[in-house]
Amino acid sequence: MLERLKRLWPASLLGRLTLVMVAGLLVTQLAANAIWAGQLRARSQVEAQSAAQYVAHSAAAAIRFYRSLPLSYRVLIIQQMREMGGTRFFVNLNHEYVPVKEMAPQSLADSVKATVGATLKRDLPHSPGFHLAFAWPEELEVSEGVHLNDLPDAWVQHILLVQPAPAPILVIQTELEPGNWLYMAALMPNPYFLSANDPWAWDRLALQGLSLAAVLLLCLLVVRWITRPLAALSDAAGAFGQGEHAPPLPETGSREFINTARAFSAMRERIQRYIEDRERLFISISHDLRTPITRLKLRSELLDDEALRNEFEEDLDELDMMVKGALQCVKDSDIHENPAEVKLDALLGRLVRSARLAGHEVGYEEAGLSVRAKPLALKRAIGNLLDNALYYGKRAEIRTRAETDAVTIAVRDHGPGVPEDALASLFDPYVRLEHGREQNDNGMGLGLGIARGVIEAHGGQLILENHPEGGLNATIRLPA
Repeated sequence: MLERLKRLWPASLLGRLTLVMVAGLLVTQLAANAIWAGQLRARSQVEAQSAAQYVAHSAAAAIRFYRSLPLSYRVLIIQQMREMGGTRFFVNLNHEYVPVKEMAPQSLADSVKATVGATLKRDLPHSPGFHLAFAWPEELEVSEGVHLNDLPDAWVQHILLVQPAPAPILVIQTELEPGNWLYMAALMPNPYFLSANDPWAWDRLALQGLSLAAVLLLCLLVVRWITRPLAALSDAAGAFGQGEHAPPLPETGSREFINTARAFSAMRERIQRYIEDRERLFISISHDLRTPITRLKLRSELLDDEALRNEFEEDLDELDMMVKGALQCVKDSDIHENPAEVKLDALLGRLVRSARLAGHEVGYEEAGLSVRAKPLALKRAIGNLLDNALYYGKRAEIRTRAETDAVTIAVRDHGPGVPEDALASLFDPYVRLEHGREQNDNGMGLGLGIARGVIEAHGGQLILENHPEGGLNATIRLPA
């Protein structure tokens, strides 16, 4: 479960800030809606109870009135009230109880019925009983076989809401005397009290949804405005790390970003000056040392002792090789060229053909892969690895493979391999193992360090490990 959540967690700062803000807004909105819904239900409950008592008192008065009338007068009074209109109750006389198709149960409606029933019993303690129900107008039956929609509009239009938005109708039936039932239908003081109690009504949800969408849109714009300078800073740092030219960062935006941009620009200038000074220093040292080395070589020729002369020449050759190696290290680590789309089959094919012409055995199968890199720098890095493999393993194999987010180039030799505790030190300058000195006494131990510097400048990795079947395996991982 935790691993699944980690995979869903965005990798970018923009995605994380957006997710946190959206989640915070949703949680806040839900909590606010829950509190508001509770308050709305409580207020609606109080209002509905008061309205129920009012309707019940009015119904009790009407029941007492009709019960006091002679049977023959009741029909006349009801007919006159229908023609006059404007009364609170729609009243009808039936010979038996009329079944009513009740609306779906709702807690507020049930509470209103309970309050009306209790109030009627208190006001009319000697009545035989009351039948209460809430029904919708289109399903309401007022007498045996007669529905509300069958009645003239003048009888109900001022009492009940049938069109255009029907409201629930409270039906009260009680037996005045055996065989005579009084049927009363009325609206609550707030006809739409049930929908007013619903915090999840579609119109309210639509309004809240629009408000939430507007707030989320503003949040996204703010997050993007905040993270855009950071993305520019990240791009500039990546370009500088790979040796590419990047324009100066704009000193606009928040005060914190302006300070960061200025600090980054100053750091980049200092590092660039350091690199240039280092290159000039190595070139100067190389140039200055070659002259005395040459003089010493000439003077060693004047020595009469041949053994001593040979030792002097070997030491001077080694010193000259170290100077050349140091200069070459600087040049190979600072190759000024623009990145381009490099077809690995073509680049590796040239290296393999050159090695085979020199009499070496190199295996390679084309894979049709490409990477974006500096062609010359990448060629030198792979060339260093291939040279090491051929020097120390006699035979080499190159394999390329595409992964999800990277392209790998593996160079394997068939030599004795490297002790596990010595793998980490192979990248250090001038480090050469005993086996390496025996196989190639002209090497300086700089090739692997140069190769790693080039690969890391491309945003990749160079991994050294012993192959399970023997030999050393050097794997380059470059971003796809």
